[in-house]
Amino acid sequence: MKRIIIILIIINASLLFGQSSNYPYPNHTTYIGNHIKPNNYTQAELDNQVILFYDAWKQEYLKNDCGNINEYYIFSGDGAKNVSEAQGYGMMITAYFAGHDINAQIYFDGLFRFYKSHPSNINSNLMDWQQIACNDTDSSDDDAASDGDIDIAFALLLANAQWGSNGAINYSAEAQTIISAIMQDEINQNTWTVKLGDWSDASDLNYFYGTRPSDFITDHFKAFSCFTNNSNWNKVVDTCYTLIENMQTNYSTSIGLIPDFLINVNTSPSPAGANYLEDTHDGDYYYNACRVPWRLGTDYLINGDTRAKTIVNNINTWLITTTNADVNNISNGYNLNGTAIYTWNDATFLAPFTVGAMADISNQTWLNNLYEDLLTNNDLVDGDYYSNTIKLLSMITISGNYWTPNCEISSIDAINLKESDLTIYPNSTDGIINIELNNNQIVNNKILGKIIDINGKVLIDNIVIYNNKQIDISNFETGMYFISIEIDKVGIITKKIVRE
Repeated sequence: MKRIIIILIIINASLLFGQSSNYPYPNHTTYIGNHIKPNNYTQAELDNQVILFYDAWKQEYLKNDCGNINEYYIFSGDGAKNVSEAQGYGMMITAYFAGHDINAQIYFDGLFRFYKSHPSNINSNLMDWQQIACNDTDSSDDDAASDGDIDIAFALLLANAQWGSNGAINYSAEAQTIISAIMQDEINQNTWTVKLGDWSDASDLNYFYGTRPSDFITDHFKAFSCFTNNSNWNKVVDTCYTLIENMQTNYSTSIGLIPDFLINVNTSPSPAGANYLEDTHDGDYYYNACRVPWRLGTDYLINGDTRAKTIVNNINTWLITTTNADVNNISNGYNLNGTAIYTWNDATFLAPFTVGAMADISNQTWLNNLYEDLLTNNDLVDGDYYSNTIKLLSMITISGNYWTPNCEISSIDAINLKESDLTIYPNSTDGIINIELNNNQIVNNKILGKIIDINGKVLIDNIVIYNNKQIDISNFETGMYFISIEIDKVGIITKKIVRE
């Protein structure tokens, strides 16, 4: 009799705690970008350090005290219970920790329900950016902020990959809805820039043609492009990189810092002036732009986008020089000319710098020192939600556990694959190889490739290709190699590449 009771309890617990996870933590993603991780700790130690911080973070910030036990929110503080940015962060985090946390899906679904019950009054499929109180009656400007919605949408794609969409919430359908809303009301389709929110419209061109570089979450946009089969997201990606390259070239030469806000993106993009939207540092590398090395760093690690690598390496190279390679000399904020704003730092700036340092394989000691300082910086009592949450998301990436959802190719049975569908140039090269897909039936879909040597050894695996891709083979020895592109149920294209 006791055995029967025990079995029933196990079955009921399985039903209670949700579906099994497809990508349980630790996931140990194979990053595509040529990168390093901290080597002063083992992989198991890196995994456990993230787990310990997640468990503490969850106790501090994950709340469901607003009357509905099925709703959760991330407590943001600073005069508010919640902001949409925090909700997006929380939804990503809980999706990543499925497998470790038996309640991860319960928390995710509760965070989703809170988002849905606090809509923007402009586009109800987006989230009201700030909740002062549970009933939301005291909030100012009940409209949306782009970064929170972008992360919420991406988190729904993670949930679809993690648990499937046949449960209580159709994650796939909900992702489609919010991604469409973002494209409609948070992307300026005159310039393909990310708007400040759904409130930014042509009635005030000062804001309509303004943007926030920390919202340039290019790996998310690539996932949106793949999921929706909407190539306009690729235009957004390209615009994001063009704007940042412009800032590094024209406004922060040899330094590479990015301002919190940009203006005049339709004519002559430039840093915003003081008090453009938030405070006197709106044109500086401050508490918004500090996220750029993390956001773009993930795009390089996951997708191998060399534009991201160049941008974060520009910042990293300057940072090592200006601090004399001493992480204690890093400031929480800089003018674009490199002048430090403060004489102290915390995880808000350290964590993204650490992710950015992963793209520079020559600076293992610098990366180790950054990570060592990050581990001991910001406890959950003295630190705030923003700093500690950026720290946690960065630690997920640093430990090798950040991943993006795969995308299924639709209507692939009708594709007639040919050798001419794949173009590689220049061939031969001593540096960058460009890959282009020329078949309109397969572009905008996520396709995997690999580079192998003449002995059949895989040198780079899981190369994610959308319409096109750049791959750096400058570290290869001189000789002949092969690139193989495989499309499920369609076929394989293999072509020769030559390293001069």
